[in-house]
Amino acid sequence: MSDNDLGQLQDWLGRQERCEAIITPQMLDAYRATLAPHLWESEGAAPPGLHWCLAPSPATASMAELGEDGHPRRGGFLPPILLPRRMWAGGEVETLAPLPIGKPIQRLSTIRDIRFKEGRSGKLCFVTVEHELSCEGVLAIRERQDIVYRAPAEPGAAPAGGPERVGELEHWVETPPTLLMRYSALTFNAHRIHYDLPYATEVEGYQGLVVHGPLQASLLFNLAARHAGRVPARFAYRGQVPLIAGKVFRAAVSWKEQGDSLQAWTQDADANLNMEASASC
Repeated sequence: MSDNDLGQLQDWLGRQERCEAIITPQMLDAYRATLAPHLWESEGAAPPGLHWCLAPSPATASMAELGEDGHPRRGGFLPPILLPRRMWAGGEVETLAPLPIGKPIQRLSTIRDIRFKEGRSGKLCFVTVEHELSCEGVLAIRERQDIVYRAPAEPGAAPAGGPERVGELEHWVETPPTLLMRYSALTFNAHRIHYDLPYATEVEGYQGLVVHGPLQASLLFNLAARHAGRVPARFAYRGQVPLIAGKVFRAAVSWKEQGDSLQAWTQDADANLNMEASASC
């Protein structure tokens, strides 16, 4: 299959996967231990972003089913895109009801779109997945997840950075390898760019280990909830520049001018804008 043969991928549109899991007290404690002190919580409900640790897909993939990058080989639920580099590009989370602790939660995932395009770094393919998380028949979260596949990396200089942005509420977050290891363990994510330095730099061409997109999004989601005093009804985020581990980065949030929505972002020590987000309350 060629890199841009969309016709051969049409069979994956509408493909579905169902999972069920429970947010256990142990899972909640592990999430707190990893992201503390940056969480926002309400009694009896999961904090924002914890759903990304729930029922990882596919959690049952054996070691023999993993590809070189650590992800399950493509062609099962996700289509067999040949472009080698895979990352979360962004998405949007609509919160309709709290996710409870200790009750079975069902997730229905559906492939909604597959698109090829040319970017500044070469060929790209975007796969859009819709997730619906329900408990006892009540839809709690509806989510759009955008996954991007990229061409092999070409050698180049690190991003030049930009103007420093200061938020109304912000945290400086350390990024030691232990943080990346813990979040990979929470999400059952074996992608080697988060823990295998030679692979991340020599094979995928990054400047170092890469901080997870959903980890950054989780921090921004919680910051937005803390600043607003409640979980935002809608939270949208988009990756900009990969965040390289080893230094502190800024996670910040401010009210937009209209006053009923928030803007949030992560920015590294060199002032590169790594992720942007918006939240509607």
